[in-house]
Amino acid sequence: MITIDDFAKIELRTAKVIEAEDVEWSKKLIKLKVRIGKEEKTILAGIKEFYSPQELVGKIVVVVNNLQPKKVRDLVSEGMLLAVDGEKVVLVTPEKEVEDGLRVR
Repeated sequence: MITIDDFAKIELRTAKVIEAEDVEWSKKLIKLKVRIGKEEKTILAGIKEFYSPQELVGKIVVVVNNLQPKKVRDLVSEGMLLAVDGEKVVLVTPEKEVEDGLRVR
């Protein structure tokens, strides 16, 4: 169990996927460049089995924006996509069209 104060430390934001490409040495990873307001970040996401890079470009997603960067081989992931993880992985996206960079709460 975490407290509401612990949860408040997590910065969830809307982000627009502006580039996406397969990570050739991985069976799971796609490398995404996302725009979060005026900022751009690289995020590695283990969603290759469920999404192609082409269908991700232009999509508004929800990301954890203040996650400590993690190096994976020669790449650095600067955030995390939120997704529903069941039989099929489904990205968390806003119900209606919104701009990137908005706070999710």
